[in-house]
Amino acid sequence: MKWLILFGLLAALSLLVMQMARAGELPKVGDAAPDFELPDQHGAVHGLQQYAGKWLVLYFYPKDDTPGCTQEACAFRDDLHKLTAMGAVVIGISVDDSASHAEFAEKYHLPFPLLADSSGAVADRYGALLDLVLFKVARRYTFLIDTQGRIAKVYTKVETSRHSTEVIEDLKTMIAKGK
Repeated sequence: MKWLILFGLLAALSLLVMQMARAGELPKVGDAAPDFELPDQHGAVHGLQQYAGKWLVLYFYPKDDTPGCTQEACAFRDDLHKLTAMGAVVIGISVDDSASHAEFAEKYHLPFPLLADSSGAVADRYGALLDLVLFKVARRYTFLIDTQGRIAKVYTKVETSRHSTEVIEDLKTMIAKGK
């Protein structure tokens, strides 16, 4: 009987944690990209409307200066010239604050904005927030947003070592098809 009660409590606790960890709904390809206005590592505010007419690589990442996040950011840095040549802009977002982003960007010479979503509200609108009550973190999701402000591609399984290359290849294909 004790095992049954313990199992029931564990099952209830698991359901509670899963419910709390759920983020908002993940936007689908073709949906209008959720709007945002967030400060970057220098305090400048960026909003989705600023990027109208450009392709936008909006990538969410868990934490500044961690191995996977550093690898991903540096790959976007190293491939930025290829992305800008195709008319794309790269923006990173995490729940870290602007000061943390400034240190991270300076340390790795990141030439693109890192937006501070300290409340997690934007990550939640993109379905990328993992809220574990004691702390919040952004999931490693990327959204390729087209020139019309619509979601063109969603990446929920990101391999940091090759993600930038994957985005570049997908963007080349979409541009060639006139999407």
